[in-house]
Amino acid sequence: MPRLAAASLVGTAIEFFDFFVYGTAAALVLGPLFFPTFSPLAGTLAAFGTFAVGFLSRPLGSVLFGHVGDRHGRRPVLFASLLLTGCATVAVGCVPTYDAIGVAAPLLLLLLRFLQGLGLGGEWGGAVLLTAEHAPPHRRALWASFPQIGPAVGFLLANGVMLALTAGLSDADFRSWGWRVPFWAAGVLAAAGLLLRSSLAETPQFEELSAAGQRANAPLAEVARGHWRLVMLTAGALAVGYAIFYTVSTWALAYGTERLGVSSTVMLVCVMAAVAVKGAATPFLALLGDRWGRRPLCLAGCAGAALWMFPMVALLHTRQPLLMFLGLLGALLAFITMFSVVAAYLPELYEPRVRCTGAAVGYNLAGVLGGALTPIVATALSEGGSGPPWGVAAYLTVVALVSLGCFALLPETLPERRPEEAAEAAPA
Repeated sequence: MPRLAAASLVGTAIEFFDFFVYGTAAALVLGPLFFPTFSPLAGTLAAFGTFAVGFLSRPLGSVLFGHVGDRHGRRPVLFASLLLTGCATVAVGCVPTYDAIGVAAPLLLLLLRFLQGLGLGGEWGGAVLLTAEHAPPHRRALWASFPQIGPAVGFLLANGVMLALTAGLSDADFRSWGWRVPFWAAGVLAAAGLLLRSSLAETPQFEELSAAGQRANAPLAEVARGHWRLVMLTAGALAVGYAIFYTVSTWALAYGTERLGVSSTVMLVCVMAAVAVKGAATPFLALLGDRWGRRPLCLAGCAGAALWMFPMVALLHTRQPLLMFLGLLGALLAFITMFSVVAAYLPELYEPRVRCTGAAVGYNLAGVLGGALTPIVATALSEGGSGPPWGVAAYLTVVALVSLGCFALLPETLPERRPEEAAEAAPA
């Protein structure tokens, strides 16, 4: 299990590095380079629009790779998704700017962002099922939480590289070529991830399905016919997690630098510190999910998010680094209270023959609902006025309450413990 968990974590971290480095570049530099004829606000919105395309393609990726995972195994998904995302990310670093090739530049950016999202849409399902289906039931949330640490590691890596570049290069050099370096580095990381995953075994549950001849012939059709309500509920339930994370990691970065006048270095440090604490807390919260259940933690996280959005905006508006950090950290702790157990919760909600498709589609539809539009909506709501952007807080609170209602309608899936499992878990 440690080897499987490590391989899932590293691969997921690499793919999310690819995905997040685009979001950071969109907040800092892509607007003026690829949309120079727009006003600063419109350029930022346009850059976030290309950012959103990656979320729109993620459900398509979950359908494509979910079919592969349910028909041919979880293992092939891990290779194909990482290869696609890595190649698309390297290509982003090679796209000429608007000044060089005109309107073809943003169009190429849009296409490559679409391919990034397609690959990432398959990554989560493959990585999570690899650990969840190997893990013992009474420790499933713990082991399945390791792929959930991957986004934090990928975010820290992406923003750490960006922070080093912005601090070490002049503004002219960063805008000329420096912003491309993290995209080129994605190729090396993807090769390392593929090598690490080459020795992984297929999951026991998929091998049992294959041996019994029970693999789904058309997984998407089965999900649409028999599990559509579950897909919609899981998408609605997880939407708040995406909304919170991309508010913190993308909108707050742009808002702090452009509207509040905080340096990009300070904002990156505040966001990165909050994400680091969130990543470290993930396995400990997952242990609580193995002890008390998945649903109670999800409900608690949603309630905490609904209560914290207004304080978060108020603390962000102070321009004080420590207070901004605390505001962002509170939001991310509410987020990870839910998402630490989601990697166990979603697979347990779906039957094994359509698990890869059902869990991945629900998870990535939530990305469309909560992540794709949040930076755009938050940027629009925060425009104008000199006070805190309360509209952003109200929007996030409403999303949290909707997700709370969806979680309330989902069942608990905590497996019953056999006596020997209960004895083993007692010291923890």
